[in-house]
Amino acid sequence: MKIKMLASAIAPLAILASDPAAAAAFVNGSFESSTCGAGAGGFATVSAGNNCITGWTVASGSVDYINGYWQAKDGVASIDLAGNNPGTISQTFDTVAGQLYSVDYWLSGNPDGGDLAKFGVVSAINGSLIGSATFLGIKGSSRDDMNYLPWNFTFTATGPTTTLSFASNPSAGNFYGAALDSVSVSAAVPEPATWALMLVGFGAIGFGMRRRRGEKMGQTPVRFAV
Repeated sequence: MKIKMLASAIAPLAILASDPAAAAAFVNGSFESSTCGAGAGGFATVSAGNNCITGWTVASGSVDYINGYWQAKDGVASIDLAGNNPGTISQTFDTVAGQLYSVDYWLSGNPDGGDLAKFGVVSAINGSLIGSATFLGIKGSSRDDMNYLPWNFTFTATGPTTTLSFASNPSAGNFYGAALDSVSVSAAVPEPATWALMLVGFGAIGFGMRRRRGEKMGQTPVRFAV
């Protein structure tokens, strides 16, 4: 595989899309569906503007569509986020404004570059930073055992569509890139403590409404001694 430089920074980000016309449900998170022409056990370099990866568009630079060249987390396909240069892939999908969403994905790194650390940055909604971490999933990995690590972030949708993007750091040149696979997006469920607070709030509202209704009808509100 082509020579790339020594480290990679990954910048996954979710932003509000400006054109919802082509949006639909989130699809092909494991990249198994494509028309990129990568033969079994090989890869294909995909440049900006190409949408041969079903549901996804290469938004900048280039990426490598991996078809069994190394171990995938799910199925046989994955993405090297640095092709001939650092690249970005993105997908626009339907969301509900105000809904909290969870994005889960798995990262490793191109093992052809040896044991290299990856510095990952996660951002969501108009690029605002929500977290960062040093990614060490490539250490000790090989094409047959990629040592993928799970990653997650959440965002609150601000409109009817959202664009999710994963990118290599464009400021550091060419890399042995980050390997991305098994991306999923789901509506996030509030934590139990949040549910409890919501139920208490709903109960208080209901009690207040019943009390006001009773007072309007001339009933004396029941008071409880403590």
